[in-house]
Parts: sequence; C-alpha cells; structure tokens
Amino acid sequence: MKDAPLTVAQIEQALGHLPGWAWQGDALVKTITFANFREALAFMLKVGFEADAMDHHPEWTNVYDRVSIRLTTHHSGNKVTAKDVELAKRMEALAK
Repeated sequence: MKDAPLTVAQIEQALGHLPGWAWQGDALVKTITFANFREALAFMLKVGFEADAMDHHPEWTNVYDRVSIRLTTHHSGNKVTAKDVELAKRMEALAK
C-alpha cells in the first residue's frame, strides 16, 4: 500500500510540533546529540523496535554521541508521508 506524500503545508504544520527537525531534500532530518555513545546506541535500539513495528525504517548514522536521522518513505517516491511524521514523533518521545 502506498502512503500519500504530504503537501508542503502539511509538512510545515508537522514541523511545528517537531522541535529541531527540518525538511531537506524531500526528507525530515535531525541530528540528536546524547551524553555518550551508550545513550546514542540505546536510543537507536529503542527506535529500531518502534520503526520495525511500523514497518518503516529510518536512514541514520551514529558517530559516538550523535545520531543523524533522515526520514522519507521509499515506496512513496522518497517523499515525506504521515509515516515519517509519526516515526519522528516517536523518536522525539524516546530521545527524552
């Protein structure tokens, strides 16, 4: 099933509820800095279970205490969909 890409207005509205997130290159992006590698890795593990349950998997990298995230829905033409916004919200909750 293909998720519909969000409109510019819908993405801008969603970003109003996602502090620190930006819209770049048809993706939601953010880099989160943690206290250390262990906290960054724990975050990635928790998000991994959430993302897998949603059948939606982020593009991300980890360097020591930082996790850089890029969310886009591949089967929707690599555009931002409601799935990306939902995963970003879950990431925000888990990062706290």
